[in-house]
Amino acid sequence: MSEPRVLEFRPSAEQFAWTFGGAAPVARIAPGTILELWTEDCFAGRVRGKDDLVSVVCEFPFLNPQTGPFYVEGAEPGDTLAVHFISVEPARSWAASTTVPLFGALTSTHLTATLQDPLPEVVWIWELDRAAGLCRFSARDSEFTADLPLNPMHGTVGVAPANLEVRSALVPDAFGGNMDTPEMRAGVTCYLGVNVEGALLSIGDGHARQGEGETCGVAVECAMNTVLAVDLIKGVATPWPRLESDAHIMSTGSARPLEDAFRIAQADLVQWVSELAGLSAMDAYQFISQAVEAPLANVVDTNYTSVAKLAKSYLPGRTGVMRGSHDQLREIGRAYLGR
Repeated sequence: MSEPRVLEFRPSAEQFAWTFGGAAPVARIAPGTILELWTEDCFAGRVRGKDDLVSVVCEFPFLNPQTGPFYVEGAEPGDTLAVHFISVEPARSWAASTTVPLFGALTSTHLTATLQDPLPEVVWIWELDRAAGLCRFSARDSEFTADLPLNPMHGTVGVAPANLEVRSALVPDAFGGNMDTPEMRAGVTCYLGVNVEGALLSIGDGHARQGEGETCGVAVECAMNTVLAVDLIKGVATPWPRLESDAHIMSTGSARPLEDAFRIAQADLVQWVSELAGLSAMDAYQFISQAVEAPLANVVDTNYTSVAKLAKSYLPGRTGVMRGSHDQLREIGRAYLGR
């Protein structure tokens, strides 16, 4: 196997993309390329202390800056992009989280309007101990502290949407985008259906960790140093983003209400397993109903995101998951890390 091409890219502030679709590519890459990327946090690095209120230091809609997009040579509608996360590592020793008025799962929003006052705008700065793999929560109103495990992930991964659409980097949908699932971590391969020539892949919104649901609307947000291996699966369509780890296959769905996001993910997994295992749709439906896990990704974004997750051990001897792309890219990643 020949050595893959490695491209390092650190965007300047002027090079950030704020949308999926509508942005010119920052580089062209061949399938099999390894990308060494730096991504800024969702606040574009402007929330650095407890007094840096989002409403003051940030300008809507310029949130969730994306690194990219990258034009993948040979990618055409009807293909699938395979994006394998080799490593995801915080680029700073601190991260920020906030509450934002009229945003989050436990407050009034512009879509769920009430006569209650918005929750207050508060900033928490988390200390990251990258050597120990911990991030420290420090309460604002008491002396309480707690160390939680680092679980670095990317909230936003996606390609250009179909039908000439341009979508905000705050939105998740069939093209990927701001899905905010903790499953998007190192060792995982994300499969994205290609909608336009070149696919136009972007990533951003690094989280040092996030609870399922992202309840307050904001995770432990931080800049990231991330290494990806990108490949192309010709002639395979992927209607909604899918993920694969060594242990699981996963489907995602993004919509409102949350029930529809759940239905999309579950239906996609039923269809996927039906194809993989040669099951009828009804047999796959019954099987998934009893075997699936359903972690929440977010219930705060413009669309909510649900994940349907199945242990690969329940499909013993089944091969052909995305033509073996995850296993191939994992080996490329191990070779890269072992250099």
